[in-house]
Amino acid sequence: MNKYTKIIKGFVLLSAILTFSVLFLLIGYILVKGIPHIDPSLFALEYNTENLSLFPAIITTLMMTFLALIISCPIGVFTGFYLVEYAKTGNKFVEIIRLTTETLSGIPSIVYGLFGLLFFVTALGWSFSLMAGAFTLSIMILPLIIRATEEALIAVPNTLREASFGLGAGKLRTIFRIVLPSAIPGILAGIILSIGRIVGETAALIYTAGSVPKIPENLFSSGRTLAIHMYVLSSEGLFTDKAYATAVILLVVVIGINALSSYMAKRFTKENVNG
Repeated sequence: MNKYTKIIKGFVLLSAILTFSVLFLLIGYILVKGIPHIDPSLFALEYNTENLSLFPAIITTLMMTFLALIISCPIGVFTGFYLVEYAKTGNKFVEIIRLTTETLSGIPSIVYGLFGLLFFVTALGWSFSLMAGAFTLSIMILPLIIRATEEALIAVPNTLREASFGLGAGKLRTIFRIVLPSAIPGILAGIILSIGRIVGETAALIYTAGSVPKIPENLFSSGRTLAIHMYVLSSEGLFTDKAYATAVILLVVVIGINALSSYMAKRFTKENVNG
C-alpha cells in the first residue's frame, strides 16, 4: 500500500467518523432536550392548549404517508419499468422523461407547496386537506422512486432475462417472475427514502394540508403532521420544550417506519432467494 492510498484511506475514514459523529450528536441533542418533557398528556386523543397533544399529528402523519405512497409508488415503479424494460435506446421521449425527473428532484419543497396551493387547494377546490397534501407529496417523491426503480432494474443482469427468454417465457412473465423479484430490494430502498422525506416535510404541507390539530374526519379534512406540529410549537416561542418532545417522537416514528420497511425488504429478498 503506497502513501497515496494510505492518505485516501485516512480521508475516507475521517469522513465516516465525522458523519457518524454529527449524526450521534444530533440524535443525542434531541433526546437530551426532548425526553424530560415527554408526558402522558402529549398522547391525549384530542388536542387542546393545555395538553398540546401530538396524538392527532401521529395519526395524520401515518395517513399522509400511506396516501402519498399509494399514489406515487405505482406511477413511479411502472415508469421505471417502462424506461428500462420497454423504451428503446435513444428514444427522445425517454430523454425528456429523465430530464423532467432530474428537474423535479431539484425543485425546493416550498415551490411544490405553492403549486399544490394554486392547483389542488384552489383550482380543484379541495381546500386544505389530506388529499391536497398527499398529491403534492406524491409529485415530490416521484423522481426518487423512478430513479431508484431504474437503478434497481439496471442492476439486474441481462443474462437472467436472456435465460428466461430462452426457456420460452414472454416479456411480461420475465419481468414479474425474474426481474422484479431481483429488483425489489433496490425499489424498496427508494421507497424507504421517500418515506423519510414525507414524514419530515413541512413547507409543502403547510400550504396544502393545513395545520388543524385534530385527526382528519375524511380525506378532504385538514390536519397537521408531526413535522408541522413541531414547527408550529417552536415558531410560537411559548412551547419550545414540547417542540423538542415532539422531535423525539418524530425521530422514533421515522426510525420505526424505516426499520419496518427494511425488515420487509429483507423478508422479500429472503423469500425470493429461497423460492
